[in-house]
Amino acid sequence: MTPILPHKVKTGLQTQFIGQTIHSFRKVTSTNDMAKEIAMKGAKEGTVIVAETQTRGRGRLGREWASPKGGLWFSIILRPKVRPRDAPKLTLMISVAVAKTINKLFDLEAEIKWPNDVLVKGKKVCGILTETNTKGDSLNFAVVGVGINANFSLHDFPANLRDSSTTLKEELQKEIDCEAFLRSLLEQTERYYNTFMQGNFDAILAEWKLLSKFLGCYVEVTSFDEKVEGWAKDIDENGALIVRLRDKTERKIVSGDVIIRKQHKGN
Repeated sequence: MTPILPHKVKTGLQTQFIGQTIHSFRKVTSTNDMAKEIAMKGAKEGTVIVAETQTRGRGRLGREWASPKGGLWFSIILRPKVRPRDAPKLTLMISVAVAKTINKLFDLEAEIKWPNDVLVKGKKVCGILTETNTKGDSLNFAVVGVGINANFSLHDFPANLRDSSTTLKEELQKEIDCEAFLRSLLEQTERYYNTFMQGNFDAILAEWKLLSKFLGCYVEVTSFDEKVEGWAKDIDENGALIVRLRDKTERKIVSGDVIIRKQHKGN
């Protein structure tokens, strides 16, 4: 299994800036760490860091992210002229790009689970982690890390993750062309990023909602050591989850973990 070859990704790549510079590594602590390091040195917007493996890959809240060989582990450096509080929208944007690319290329029914997971058949196939560098009320840059379970089997996962995760190889019963997949994903990402920068995040959010089957379900949300139960009613314009509690009041949750308790739609 060879690492991603930048020249293969860039052959036929239809983007203006995302993926025009790609740095490929066999092993890094995490692609986000590497991306932040070179972003601080002035790396151009759209620069991509991709690695064969990560020794300290991480998800939200500093959790470990398993990164065996055969996965697609990469980060994109973005420099949007937006307020730091708008940065979480980038996670929603990328999740739409990932889900749409999977659906288009492989005819799978990928869906999104708030705040940063892409699922296939209810199991996690991708996680996204956006990290930012700010100065006062200005956003210097954002690094969007994407981890896609591509060409490895579930046996390569830690045992505690096998029931809740899947891989593209597992679902398709064959390996995918990671370079072609990354090329399509970078193209899709640039389209959505341009939409975002044109101030039309509402259009992206509308697509996000169409891809999010958990909306309307009864959920348990763990947020900052607090558990909230109710119906996942909506996502607001900033990406916060709105939960309708049993007493009919509503709670707005900006960060947390969602467990679907009942699949049927409620009110």
